[in-house]
Amino acid sequence: MTTPVTFEFLPTELDQVATHTGQVVCFVEASGKLDQSSRRVNRLSKGALERFAESEAFAEMSESQARELAYPAGMDATGVIVVKLARKPEAGDARKAGVSIGKLKNDSPLLVLAGNIGRAAEICEGIALRVYSYTEMKSEDPKETGNVILMASKPEEVAAAAAAPLAVAEGVFFTRDLTNAPANHLTTTNFAEQLAAMTSLGLEVEVLEEPQLEELGMRTLLSVGQGSSAPSKVVVMSWKGGGDEAPFALVGKGVVFDTGGLSLKPAGGMEDMTMDMGGAGVVSGVMRALALRKAKANVVGLVGLVENMPGPDATRPGDVVTSMKGDTVEIINTDAEGRLVLADVLWYAQERFKPVGMINLATLTGAIIIGLGHEMAGVFSNSDDLSDKFLKAAKDEDEGAWRMPLSPAYDKQLKSAVADMKNVGGRPAGSITAGQFLQRFVLDEMPWAHLDIAGVASVKSDTSYAPKGATGWGVRALNRMIADNYEG
Repeated sequence: MTTPVTFEFLPTELDQVATHTGQVVCFVEASGKLDQSSRRVNRLSKGALERFAESEAFAEMSESQARELAYPAGMDATGVIVVKLARKPEAGDARKAGVSIGKLKNDSPLLVLAGNIGRAAEICEGIALRVYSYTEMKSEDPKETGNVILMASKPEEVAAAAAAPLAVAEGVFFTRDLTNAPANHLTTTNFAEQLAAMTSLGLEVEVLEEPQLEELGMRTLLSVGQGSSAPSKVVVMSWKGGGDEAPFALVGKGVVFDTGGLSLKPAGGMEDMTMDMGGAGVVSGVMRALALRKAKANVVGLVGLVENMPGPDATRPGDVVTSMKGDTVEIINTDAEGRLVLADVLWYAQERFKPVGMINLATLTGAIIIGLGHEMAGVFSNSDDLSDKFLKAAKDEDEGAWRMPLSPAYDKQLKSAVADMKNVGGRPAGSITAGQFLQRFVLDEMPWAHLDIAGVASVKSDTSYAPKGATGWGVRALNRMIADNYEG
């Protein structure tokens, strides 16, 4: 997988500033005040930093923005990256400052003169999140990212504080790699193998194959993969870092490629359907992050891995399938397949693990993109408490999320003349009726939330924390929610 840039934490040695041959980063407050490290850079560069801090260009920069001064006189550095940041920044501002640095970072070593600046760990997190490129399918050797040397007055404290965020960044990268991977490489079998390899991190991983899924009665899930030669699977990942309490459950939709089945999608844009396993990718990234940072919580992650293809055995519109729960579903549209995968895995998660709460993630509906665009994921929940916990975590991590309604009033759209329900409710309120469908497979007493991430899992332009492509949205927010609410 793509590995985050490496960090080295050292005490401040200003004599090394002049001879560093890569890029040098210094921080300047909005007032233009220079700290000790910045004053050294200013002296070496014959006052260039001070002149820039007094310029209109600096005044017009927003908090956390950065600008590079190329090839400064009096220094061996290729450039000085000047970051506008308060000495005691908010966590979000510090993280965004790191992102600004990451955007400007080239493939040479980066020297960050953090000094006594607050939130240096969040600056590291921002750098790590932004320095990402998916090169797995490129024939040429990938460019070196260059390490990061961070000099601070208390480097041991910064290193300790940065350990968990950098572990989470690795989880984000895992999610991005999975979501970016083409479907002929990330098959259901390859996906399961990558998850099984995480036993080396201390996770317990179990792969349920089709005969076991048949025996369990996961017929709605299996119906999605009937047209494909790729075997359908469910992978269960358990992290047992807490006590004897029941785990929190994360459930992900893992459609490794979605043609729409016999309800075939248009050709234009179908290549993007490699990302339809984004929900499973997020669950996998969260589980990796929890294991890497040794979270003191019990969490189980379950992903349903299928491929939705047309074929002689493919599910037909009009077929009726019986779920693991026992409810019958009339398949009106085979392109509304993600909810069929989730229905069985949600029910299985509750029956087997009896979790304290449950969140599922899926690139479920185009309707959520119409409603929220690519800035926010849709949050549907039967629990104000769980919804509030997640929304707070998402806000703290600057991952856009917005609560959407659920109501029995929408159930009439799912009524079927021949079965207990239809799998679609028509165009009106399409993302809501999808949530209503999923809620039928959630016990009344189970705190549950459904995150529709169709608009945020993979995007066509840069986001705040990632280059275009897979974003890894949700890994940081879910990790934060677990850390804040479910760790002993």
